[in-house]
This record gives sequence, structure tokens and C-alpha cells, in this order.
Amino acid sequence: RFRDDFEDARGFGWHLDAPPRFDWSTLLANKDREIDRLNGLYVRGLERAGVRIFNSRAELAGPHAVRLVARGETVTAKTILIATGARPFVPDIPGADLAITSNEAFHLPALPASVVIVGGGYIALEFATIFNGLGVDVTVLYRGPQILRGFDDDMRDGLADALRKRGIDIRVEANPAAIREAAGGRREVVLESGDTLTTDTVMFATGRVPNTVGLGLQKLGVALGWNGYIVVDEYSRSSVPSLYAVGDVTHRINLTPVAIHEGQAFAETVFNDNPTPVDHSLVPSAVFSEPEVGTVGLTEAEARERCRVVDIYKSTFRPMKHTLSGRDETMIMKLVVDGESDLVVGCHILGPDAGEIAQMAAIPMRMGARKADFDATMALHPSAAEELVTMREKWTPPAARAAE
Repeated sequence: RFRDDFEDARGFGWHLDAPPRFDWSTLLANKDREIDRLNGLYVRGLERAGVRIFNSRAELAGPHAVRLVARGETVTAKTILIATGARPFVPDIPGADLAITSNEAFHLPALPASVVIVGGGYIALEFATIFNGLGVDVTVLYRGPQILRGFDDDMRDGLADALRKRGIDIRVEANPAAIREAAGGRREVVLESGDTLTTDTVMFATGRVPNTVGLGLQKLGVALGWNGYIVVDEYSRSSVPSLYAVGDVTHRINLTPVAIHEGQAFAETVFNDNPTPVDHSLVPSAVFSEPEVGTVGLTEAEARERCRVVDIYKSTFRPMKHTLSGRDETMIMKLVVDGESDLVVGCHILGPDAGEIAQMAAIPMRMGARKADFDATMALHPSAAEELVTMREKWTPPAARAAE
């Protein structure tokens, strides 16, 4: 975002005597230092709490036993919690080993001049805007008809348009069939269509799979799902009563705050005699692309499947900052309302601070706020979020307006 900020500053009267210069190695060094600091904080916090940490690969040796492979020891416990997360999924195509994943992206020795990113979800689009913002020529390949599968269609279309305006080449219904070495250490991506792309780096962002391989789960008869995830009940208990699992390894909602909440609920249930199920509805989420997407609740398509009457309120406008900067950027605010109960069942935002707005919108929505409650709330002017409480007219599709 800093590149945009430097550019936008001119619209506010700031003059830069020399063009800003980016140094990849400085970013990597500062990133590594911060990760080391955070890791130290976590370790010290655990040690102060009396936690024993074993730096060893572990395998389940029984319903109450864990074998520490590197130490040749076995640890026993009444209850075992599995929180091994997930790992990047890499498609099984020729030359897949020539590509990187998000794990290696911030360990590249130098910033590439060009990158092809395979995928169209959170990670793919966040890295696409990171590389694009650092001046890298970015191409995104996605096998489906539009990026961000599972999100509201207005957010999907709006973000695709915005990324293309930024110079990111988004190719939908495009899937790699093979990757080959090219001259000068570059990579050649062969698409299923027969087309080829030559680039410096190929990055797979094609989803993540639960980290359950080699844990010994099958030997204990632990029920696993289609991609190896641990099947759990509402209290995060697996099919083996002494084994629990939380986070991405359960493949419920793969977000960090969800994993933390599941861990807290597990502790309350097992150690505080307070059975606490986790409610996975109305979980806010954000795509930290540029522009940002923030969302909570049902998409318009989901609402039309579940509600007999759906009302849509939508506003499209230029963010105030860009009325002076001159940047061609559009912000979209959208409320999805159950037309019978007046409940706000979905809130979707594309634009600056979308994640911040979605987080706060999740609170009244969880409390059962109706559109009338939004309408009765005073607007804070000037702000983008005021659109959520000033939209009064139901949105009508252009085709329906023409028919009228």
C-alpha cells in the first residue's frame, strides 16, 4: 500500500523530490526479526504457565499416549488436543516442484520481476496485490469462472475489476497442465488450453489441506473427512472420546480467530466443567487485497436459497480520499435483508478498511439487528461506513428497472 500512498500524496499537495525506492532484503530482515520476537513471547508465556514444550515430531501411540519421535519417549495424558493446522496444497502436475507456495514467498532471495499465481482465493489475491504493489508483473490463473468462490458476487466482480485496473492480469477458467524450466532460470507455465506463459516465479495458492498425515490417526480409528480433516462434534471432540481437535485441522472455518475461539471453548468444556459449543455462524472475514473485502453473513445467492423474500441495499461510490488523489477506485457497500423479518442477514464491503467495518457490523447482526435498526442509527459523517445506515432504497437489477 505504501506505493499507492506515495502516489496519492501528490493529490494532497505533497511533492516527492525523488521516487521512493523499495528494498526487498530490508523487508525480509524486519519480518524475520518480528516473527522471532513473537515466537519468543509465545514460548516465554507458555513456560511461565508451566507448560512443557517438546521440540519433536509426534505421533499418537494410543488414545492417551503420544510418542515423541526424535526423543524416543512417550507422553501420556487423559486428554489429547490436536492443533496441527494445515499446509499448502500443491496440484499433482509435471514440474510442480518448480513452483513455490505461500510458505516460501517471503524467503525468496530476491524480488522477482514477474510471477504467475495459481488460485483465486484469499491467499492468491492477497499475494497478487502484495507483489503488484512492489512493482512485480503479476498474472493470476483461476480454474473457475470468477475469483473468490464462496463470496458475494458483487464483491467477486468488484474486486476482479479493481485488480485489473491495477494491472494484474486475471485469467479465469485457466488451469496449468505443466511447469517447465526456461532459459535464465525462468519458468514456463503450460495451460490446459495449450497456451504458455513465461515468468520468473510460479506460486501455487490452491488451497490448504489439514495436517493429519503421519499422526497415527487411522490406527486409532479416528474418523477423517474427505481431505483428511478430523471429524469433530460441536465440542471439538473426535470419534475417539479422549481426542479433541481445533483449528484448520478440522476444516470447519479456516481462520485464525476461529481456531483461537475453538481452543477457548475446548478449555472451558474439558477443564472448567462448562460445556461450550462453538457457533460458526456470522463469522466475519476479510480478504486483505487492495482494495480490501470485508464480509459477514449470507451472500445474496445464499439468502435467496434460504429466505422467501430478499431485499438488497447497495451503494457504489468513490472513497472520499480518492476525490482528491484522483485514483480510479470504487467502493461497494451491500446489505442483504430478509424481506419478511427485516433481519440483516448479510453485509459485504469492498474498499478501504472493509475488514474493520465488517468486524463491527458483525456485532449488531449477531444481536439480531433489523434493517430498521440500521436506518434509525445516526450517520457519522464523513465516513464510508455511514452508507450502511443511510441506504434507504431497495436495489433493483437493471433488467427489472428496464421492464418497469
